Amino acid sequence: MMRRHRLAALALTGAWAFAAAAPAAVRPWQAVLNAARGQTVYFDAWAGDPRVNAYIAWVGGELAACCAVTLRQVPLADTATAVTQVIAEKAAGENTDGTVDLIWINGPNFYALRHRGLLYGPFAAELPNAVLVNRHDPANRIDFTVPVEGYESPWRKAQLVFIYDSAYVRHPPRSIQAFPAWAKAHPGRFTFPQVQNFLGVAFLEQALYALTPDPSVLQRPVSEANFARVTAPLWAWYDRLRPYLWRHGREFPASGPAERQLLEDGEIDLMPSFNPAEAAADVAAGLLPKTVRTVVLEGGTLGNTSFVAIPYNSPHKAGAMVVANFLLSPQAQARAGSLHGLGGPTVLDLNRLTPAQRAQFAPAAATPWGAAPDALQRSVPEPHPSWAARLVQAWERRYTP
Repeated sequence: MMRRHRLAALALTGAWAFAAAAPAAVRPWQAVLNAARGQTVYFDAWAGDPRVNAYIAWVGGELAACCAVTLRQVPLADTATAVTQVIAEKAAGENTDGTVDLIWINGPNFYALRHRGLLYGPFAAELPNAVLVNRHDPANRIDFTVPVEGYESPWRKAQLVFIYDSAYVRHPPRSIQAFPAWAKAHPGRFTFPQVQNFLGVAFLEQALYALTPDPSVLQRPVSEANFARVTAPLWAWYDRLRPYLWRHGREFPASGPAERQLLEDGEIDLMPSFNPAEAAADVAAGLLPKTVRTVVLEGGTLGNTSFVAIPYNSPHKAGAMVVANFLLSPQAQARAGSLHGLGGPTVLDLNRLTPAQRAQFAPAAATPWGAAPDALQRSVPEPHPSWAARLVQAWERRYTP
């Protein structure tokens, strides 16, 4: 959700070797808490959704009360900005007094820092609440095909779904192959965010996964030798879809919240989302009508986990670990998953919680607006990080005037 980055901004290599980094020192948790007291943690996080910002502010209030840690959100339009900052600090020799303490990160941006050895860790296993994480879910251990290995801590789940207004749409498309015909029958009523946005490129990746004869190729680094062949079905499909998109596919909303506004305003009837509970949360907040529904495509859709990571040169590593641990607490996860929080599934294994803790988690599917739990079981893994950047480059070359 959740992925929030300008994916094309990073020049990613296909190399799998990671640069060496000094291992994190293992300390008793009380020592971490003691070191964190009085620290101010600068949390670089996407700020494109007011609910996200409100949730982070709530987290900050709880941390100040329990742990004497001050949390400051550094609002980002693009997570790649924080990645670039850390890389620039390394080049300038700022190895102990960086400006970024914690990053909401995953996918290509994690890969960009990890393979350069610019992340602190492994630290995730030191967090007391790490034992509550659902380790049976591969997305909590592998980030866009890259093993996490303790250099990230999970905190949110995401899966691609489609939200539609049932007052105007009786039969939404149930497969990628059905989109061109559906859009032709409903011209101008569907769009997705610009492909430089994580949700826009995710829609292209979902289509590529469905249209490519051998989707396993997407789990390996992109190869210039076969890129044209692998993506040819995608561009042929998109050429059929494009004329019937909102504004004929010549303009796109900047983000998920921007396309949600189009749905609220009645300009479109169908949109992608990376939050299976977004429709339910939006109805609860009065942002969307009660006629909206959520559908998951047949055959499964892309699913991933959002993580937080600590740059190697953070001066407040103890405070950052305290934040990461609190984000995994049943209290914080239940708040995040509630319809009055962020909505969406938890990264925790509910079987590891007490009955009282489990009772805090009310599934959004209990409403008529969220995705059905059985449909969400059909998820597919994210492609290797290099595919996103290459897809954006190819799309811009083909379709940007």
